[in-house]
Amino acid sequence: MAEQKFFTPLKVGLLVVLVSYFLFTLHAMFTLSWIGEWNRIGGGSFATVILTEDISATIGLVFRFAASILALAAIGIYFAKKNLSKLTVYKVARWVLVFEGIYWLGLIATAGYSVQSFGLSLFHQRSLFTLLYSLLVGVIPTVVEAIILPISLFILAFKLNPNKTLRPPIKWGLITGTIYIMVFWLINTSIWLSVVRGKGIEYIWVEVTQVNGVQNLIPHPEHLVSFITTAFGLLALTIYSVYVTKKSTQTETWQDLKFGAIVVIILGLGMYFLWNYVSWVFFAGNTWNDWYAWFLGHNMDLWMMSLPLVGLPLYFYKSPKQTSEVH
Repeated sequence: MAEQKFFTPLKVGLLVVLVSYFLFTLHAMFTLSWIGEWNRIGGGSFATVILTEDISATIGLVFRFAASILALAAIGIYFAKKNLSKLTVYKVARWVLVFEGIYWLGLIATAGYSVQSFGLSLFHQRSLFTLLYSLLVGVIPTVVEAIILPISLFILAFKLNPNKTLRPPIKWGLITGTIYIMVFWLINTSIWLSVVRGKGIEYIWVEVTQVNGVQNLIPHPEHLVSFITTAFGLLALTIYSVYVTKKSTQTETWQDLKFGAIVVIILGLGMYFLWNYVSWVFFAGNTWNDWYAWFLGHNMDLWMMSLPLVGLPLYFYKSPKQTSEVH
């Protein structure tokens, strides 16, 4: 039997993803233009909201930065020594998950203000449209990302135990992954809804501009693709992930997982982020419009556009169990 190579496309892809995770977090950590933002908007209660949200989110970002350093250091040692003990892998994974959970927990202030805003709208008997908009764009997305996702990450970290069966961590790993996709669907769809509310429904496919009193219509097919892949594509990926998770809850080992289904999820999520970045580069040009301003300017998860570098090698991966069956 031929000796397996240490450096495989899957391992290299994982290294690139972790480097991306570190670099994007590093950039966000030391982009300090947000400092003083609450003063630039003129003070008042809204300034207090911005101050609280920024400080809370920054505290969380410190923990994600620590998680990225820890993950990158671990894989660096693995590549340098060509080995890493099972106990070390579990310890590193647990701390990374806990720190990542604290990062998302740092958005709790945003969730709190969203719930408060909805409560005030309900108290003042706002219109049904206003209440639904507040619920769909504010409350649900922020509560899921700031409360439900961190809880699932903490549970997954707790379930990681090198001395016990892999069934619980596999189950909670799939559940957590599904919640991640749900969060991205809710948050990015809410961004599109807020953009449409401000710009009008036609903004999804065409932008209306005025030049010397003459109205111009600038087509934006990339907006339509982004809207469809966000509102419906990520929803479909979430539903599929729920299906895969339900079918895999009794899986006892990594080798028993349906890698084809996992590949679809990883590639689907990675290609979503990659498309939205590439579409801005090739189609938006100098136009820094509302959708890209939100998606690219305030997105801490753009590192996920490197996920196809893991998904593609995983498609061709054969577990030791599969290899023995072939031979």
